[in-house]
Amino acid sequence: MAQLDWYIRANLKPRHLQLLVALDDLRNLGKVATSLHVSQPAVSLALGELERGLGFKLFERSARGVNPNAYGECLIRQARVVLASLAQARDELHALLTGASGKCTLGALPAMTPSMVPLALARLKQSTPGTTVAVIEGPMETLLPQLRRGAIDLIVGRLANPREGTDDLQEKDLFNGSSTLVVDARHPLARRRRLRWQDLEGFPWVLPPVGSLPRDPLEAAFQQHGMAMPANAIETLSTPVIFNYLRATEAIGLLSRVVAHHYRGLGQLAVLPLELPDVMRPIGLTWRRDAALSPSTVHLMRAIETVAAEAAPWATPPRAVSRTRRTAARKAP
Repeated sequence: MAQLDWYIRANLKPRHLQLLVALDDLRNLGKVATSLHVSQPAVSLALGELERGLGFKLFERSARGVNPNAYGECLIRQARVVLASLAQARDELHALLTGASGKCTLGALPAMTPSMVPLALARLKQSTPGTTVAVIEGPMETLLPQLRRGAIDLIVGRLANPREGTDDLQEKDLFNGSSTLVVDARHPLARRRRLRWQDLEGFPWVLPPVGSLPRDPLEAAFQQHGMAMPANAIETLSTPVIFNYLRATEAIGLLSRVVAHHYRGLGQLAVLPLELPDVMRPIGLTWRRDAALSPSTVHLMRAIETVAAEAAPWATPPRAVSRTRRTAARKAP
């Protein structure tokens, strides 16, 4: 243990961490040598020195390449975090030298990108125009591993299920994460102020896939009103597919209230005045508990929080929003 502690404190260098990550990514000494612009014997020598210094093997060699063992996987995971932190320090120092305000990477779930993320970025640029933000869109199962290894600083979207293991994460709720029923603005039901669930029968549907989070409340609503799940349907969670399919047909679909509010504001979709059981996780921010947030990340968090607070109608039932708009219109000069 004393040797391990001494070696990590005094002899473990960034080049060792880069070697570990390259070995994990490529799993072949020759490919690693090419990527690092060194010879293959130099890679073998550096790996051997690292393992001797630590006092244990990190990789299992075979004719097909190298594979990390449990010790290697542990060190590789931490190497990615350290290298990401060093890259962040480099970007912040470069920003200070050039007069910019820093850089951060935002992971965004697809429901956040049509409206909320652009509005937050516009708000951020008003206060700190020199801040650079890289946006990576994807599902939570793709974004979380990147957050944990330091490739992403912050995620905005539906919060992860605690059963998936979130002890290493910090979260902040922004608003209710409910979904709502939507149709094309020209749909026969679009202008109906009152609807029964039975009025939806006979129309095609865009359904969330079986097993997805939005599927359960929809199935519960159909069962509650004595209706069978629609037979004429497609299944997807893709916001662009849902939106364009609704625009091209008389189908009924399900969208996050955030996205539905955005497209209704553009006059392209209509929100049906029917409520779904609310069993969804909230919309919020997620970051690593042990991460030291950069100033640019903190500025971005504040911009997102401000946009979420100002856009309260996202979490308001459609009819309440309509009353608010009518009242505002009457008061306008």
